[in-house]
Amino acid sequence: MKTVKVSLNTIEKVKSFVNAITKFDYDFDLVSGRYVIDAKSIMGIFSLDLGQPIDLNIHSDNAAEVEAVMDVIAPFICEEK
Repeated sequence: MKTVKVSLNTIEKVKSFVNAITKFDYDFDLVSGRYVIDAKSIMGIFSLDLGQPIDLNIHSDNAAEVEAVMDVIAPFICEEK
């Protein structure tokens, strides 16, 4: 499993993000505080506080698969400060 911080602070970003990750067959979770939701659920994402970066858990141990996901979600990843 790999965890990265993503920013989904607009409706367009949420729609693009969900469309991008639904192409993959494994599970993704978004974690905000004590809430964990399926990252492929648009309604679930809108139940979170989108004003802050959110942790995305990628549930795959295959390095090639994780790298493919990282390439697709690159526009949503928050830079570490």
